[in-house]
Amino acid sequence: MNEAIVSMRGICKSFPGVKALDNVDFTLHSNEVMALLGENGAGKSTLMKILSGVYTRDSGTLEIFGKEYGDLSAKQAQSLGIAIIHQELNMCSHLSVAENIFLGREKMKGCFLDKKAMESEAQKILTDLNLDIRPTDVVGNLPVSKQQLVEIAKALSLNAKVLIMDEPTSALTAKEINELFRIILELRDNGCGIVYISHRLEELQHIADKVTIMRDGQFISAMDFKDTTMDRIIADMVGREIKEKFPRVKCEKGKKIFEVKNLNAGKLVRDINFSLYEGEIVGFAGLMGAGRTEMTRVIFGVDPKESGQLFLDGKEIKISNAGEAIRQGIVLAPEDRKKDGLCTKLSVKDNIILPNLDIICNKFGVLQSKKENEICGKAVKDLKIKTPTVNVLADSLSGGNQQKVVVAKWLARNSRVVIFDEPTRGIDVAAKVEIYNIMNELKRQGIAVMFVSSELPEVLGVADRIIVMCDGRITGEVMAKETSQEEILTYATRFENKLAASAQEAQ
Repeated sequence: MNEAIVSMRGICKSFPGVKALDNVDFTLHSNEVMALLGENGAGKSTLMKILSGVYTRDSGTLEIFGKEYGDLSAKQAQSLGIAIIHQELNMCSHLSVAENIFLGREKMKGCFLDKKAMESEAQKILTDLNLDIRPTDVVGNLPVSKQQLVEIAKALSLNAKVLIMDEPTSALTAKEINELFRIILELRDNGCGIVYISHRLEELQHIADKVTIMRDGQFISAMDFKDTTMDRIIADMVGREIKEKFPRVKCEKGKKIFEVKNLNAGKLVRDINFSLYEGEIVGFAGLMGAGRTEMTRVIFGVDPKESGQLFLDGKEIKISNAGEAIRQGIVLAPEDRKKDGLCTKLSVKDNIILPNLDIICNKFGVLQSKKENEICGKAVKDLKIKTPTVNVLADSLSGGNQQKVVVAKWLARNSRVVIFDEPTRGIDVAAKVEIYNIMNELKRQGIAVMFVSSELPEVLGVADRIIVMCDGRITGEVMAKETSQEEILTYATRFENKLAASAQEAQ
């Protein structure tokens, strides 16, 4: 029988104004993948940060490999064989892959760093993981997906006996996810106990042995994965049954609101043409690197365009920066909420107010407190943002609630075009439905809605019309109710397939 390698009993943890954990029990065995599930703010990450020495507990007991411990430091947890891959990347972007992998436990040659030894060992780890990454690559120059894989390589280099993965697939391609699952199962079979936190519930069937569910900082249930159903898991997570995962509203397609003509910018935005209409949600699908995010950044004025035209309500508009886009009525909820969407060291209130000062201040430039409070209060209520007050730092919120703040700041404006880039990445199933309902409400109001998503079931379930991109170009356009995942993937790999065919002909 597999031994219990982690036993946490009656764990409590509070932050100012919030009880994050309330008498939580958790057990992990060797040779086991434990899926730790719950809504954003349920306390999953907090519990694992106590186990990995990032946080201290207020009360409760902690046993690791049968020995009771008090509060652990991060270094002590690491020495016990506990490694954690955080949801938000925790890398030194100016250092190399090898330097990041061995950060804090560098190999020395006398008084000097032994870079060759670190690079050699890092290369072995990367090769074992089948990763196309060089140990000398600067981490900041890698795409987010490869940075995530470096985080995984760093954790595995510790020879971890307890491996905690917090949303490890949020930035990975389908191929990389399959490779990660292979690694997880191999580690499990070699005796490792793995805690897997994810909001992508469809992933669990490939790797999960057991499930522990939390809600509002409390333990709710634990069971073998094979003995439960997805409906039961979701009901335990949210405290109610979610009957419709992809709510959809019917609206008459109205007039054209926004049009993009012959847009070009760099290698990943080439000759883009599309239109958005009242009464519809347009989804943009494609594989990672297709150019979807790059396109949204050019439209919003973050990155410069080389050529092309933008039309709003039939009139050409000029956008050279994000401020101009906002004034024209075009707003963007970006893919990377922490880097581009939030000021994490400012309060929730400040984040909502900052881009809306022009509509909150009076004609003399004086902030109108009443209007400010109304806007913030309505945003928190409408989006169900879990926060003790609007004055807490945005950084103190869970990932899903941070995403809601990113969306909230645009709902105060009378925007004409709202762009969502991966709006549900890293948030739970109930919060996803809330985001979909917001998109549906914008659709009802006649606002043009476009969204980028890497999850095909989401695109098919939410969008009315789907535009597919590959290698910076639009390769297909279909109605959601008339297409399938297979057809979308065919369009999403069109240029890749052409290149493969050309290579075969050349041989």
